Amino acid sequence: QVQLVESGGGLVQAGGSLRLSCAASGRTFNAMGWFRQAPGKEREFVSAITWIGGSTRYADSMKGRCTISRDRAKNTVYLQMLSLKPEDTAVYYCTAARGVLAASEAAYDYWGQGTQVTVSS
Repeated sequence: QVQLVESGGGLVQAGGSLRLSCAASGRTFNAMGWFRQAPGKEREFVSAITWIGGSTRYADSMKGRCTISRDRAKNTVYLQMLSLKPEDTAVYYCTAARGVLAASEAAYDYWGQGTQVTVSS
Protein backbone atom coordinates (compact mmCIF):
# COMPACT_ATOMS: atom_id res chain seq x y z
CA GLN A 1 0.00 0.00 0.00
CA VAL A 2 1.39 3.36 -1.03
CA GLN A 3 1.58 6.02 1.65
CA LEU A 4 2.75 9.61 1.46
CA VAL A 5 3.00 11.25 4.85
CA GLU A 6 3.64 15.00 5.03
CA SER A 7 5.02 16.91 7.97
CA GLY A 8 6.53 20.28 8.74
CA GLY A 9 3.62 22.61 8.18
CA GLY A 10 2.63 25.25 10.69
CA LEU A 11 2.21 28.93 11.41
CA VAL A 12 5.00 31.30 10.44
CA GLN A 13 5.34 35.05 10.11
CA ALA A 14 5.79 36.69 6.74
CA GLY A 15 9.43 36.53 5.73
CA GLY A 16 9.97 33.33 7.63
CA SER A 17 10.81 29.85 6.42
CA LEU A 18 9.51 26.31 6.69
CA ARG A 19 10.68 22.92 5.54
CA LEU A 20 8.07 20.39 4.55
CA SER A 21 8.85 16.69 4.47
CA CYS A 22 7.10 13.81 2.75
CA ALA A 23 7.95 10.24 3.60
CA ALA A 24 6.96 7.72 0.95
CA SER A 25 6.41 4.00 1.32
CA GLY A 26 4.94 1.16 -0.65
CA ARG A 27 6.74 1.53 -3.97
CA THR A 28 9.24 3.62 -5.84
CA PHE A 29 8.29 6.54 -8.05
CA ASN A 30 9.76 8.34 -11.01
CA ALA A 31 8.92 11.77 -9.64
CA MET A 32 7.61 13.38 -6.49
CA GLY A 33 6.35 16.85 -5.92
CA TRP A 34 4.26 19.36 -4.07
CA PHE A 35 1.01 21.08 -4.88
CA ARG A 36 -0.91 23.53 -2.74
CA GLN A 37 -4.50 24.64 -2.37
CA ALA A 38 -5.50 27.93 -0.81
CA PRO A 39 -9.04 28.52 0.48
CA GLY A 40 -11.43 29.10 -2.39
CA LYS A 41 -8.81 28.37 -5.02
CA GLU A 42 -7.87 25.42 -7.17
CA ARG A 43 -4.95 23.23 -6.32
CA GLU A 44 -1.77 24.45 -7.99
CA PHE A 45 1.67 23.09 -8.75
CA VAL A 46 4.56 24.17 -6.52
CA SER A 47 7.54 22.01 -7.36
CA ALA A 48 8.63 18.51 -8.38
CA ILE A 49 11.77 16.41 -8.62
CA THR A 50 12.74 13.23 -10.43
CA TRP A 51 13.74 10.46 -8.09
CA ILE A 52 16.78 9.11 -9.97
CA GLY A 53 18.33 12.14 -11.67
CA GLY A 54 17.18 14.85 -9.33
CA SER A 55 15.87 17.13 -12.08
CA THR A 56 13.63 19.82 -10.65
CA ARG A 57 10.81 22.08 -11.73
CA TYR A 58 9.29 25.05 -9.94
CA ALA A 59 6.19 27.16 -10.30
CA ASP A 60 7.02 30.73 -11.31
CA SER A 61 5.48 31.99 -8.06
CA MET A 62 7.98 29.98 -6.02
CA LYS A 63 11.18 30.29 -8.06
CA GLY A 64 13.96 31.64 -5.91
CA ARG A 65 11.96 31.10 -2.73
CA CYS A 66 11.92 27.34 -2.45
CA THR A 67 14.13 24.35 -3.01
CA ILE A 68 12.97 20.78 -3.51
CA SER A 69 15.27 17.90 -2.66
CA ARG A 70 15.09 14.20 -1.96
CA ASP A 71 16.84 11.68 0.23
CA ARG A 72 16.69 8.40 -1.63
CA ALA A 73 17.91 6.41 1.36
CA LYS A 74 15.03 7.74 3.45
CA ASN A 75 12.46 7.75 0.64
CA THR A 76 11.71 11.31 1.60
CA VAL A 77 11.24 14.50 -0.38
CA TYR A 78 11.66 17.95 1.12
CA LEU A 79 10.43 21.41 0.25
CA GLN A 80 12.41 24.22 1.83
CA MET A 81 10.48 27.48 1.59
CA LEU A 82 11.98 30.89 2.29
CA SER A 83 10.68 34.46 2.41
CA LEU A 84 7.16 33.22 2.91
CA LYS A 85 4.27 35.53 2.10
CA PRO A 86 0.66 35.52 3.35
CA GLU A 87 -0.40 34.40 -0.12
CA ASP A 88 1.61 31.20 0.41
CA THR A 89 -0.99 30.18 2.99
CA ALA A 90 -2.48 26.89 1.81
CA VAL A 91 -2.69 23.19 2.39
CA TYR A 92 0.41 21.66 0.84
CA TYR A 93 0.08 18.21 -0.68
CA CYS A 94 2.83 15.74 -1.41
CA THR A 95 2.36 13.76 -4.58
CA ALA A 96 4.12 11.01 -6.51
CA ALA A 97 4.13 9.89 -10.11
CA ARG A 98 4.99 6.65 -11.84
CA GLY A 99 5.49 8.61 -15.04
CA VAL A 100 7.28 11.76 -16.05
CA LEU A 101 7.81 14.87 -13.99
CA ALA A 102 5.11 17.39 -14.79
CA ALA A 103 3.27 20.40 -13.44
CA SER A 104 -0.16 18.90 -14.09
CA GLU A 105 -2.19 17.17 -11.42
CA ALA A 106 -3.17 14.53 -13.93
CA ALA A 107 0.43 13.29 -14.08
CA TYR A 108 0.44 12.24 -10.44
CA ASP A 109 -0.85 8.94 -9.15
CA TYR A 110 -0.64 9.22 -5.38
CA TRP A 111 -1.40 12.00 -2.92
CA GLY A 112 -0.80 12.66 0.74
CA GLN A 113 -3.36 14.06 3.14
CA GLY A 114 -1.84 17.53 3.14
CA THR A 115 -0.19 19.76 5.69
CA GLN A 116 -1.39 23.27 6.53
CA VAL A 117 0.97 26.20 6.06
CA THR A 118 -0.23 29.52 7.42
CA VAL A 119 1.76 32.70 6.91
CA SER A 120 0.73 35.65 9.03
CA SER A 121 1.32 39.24 7.99
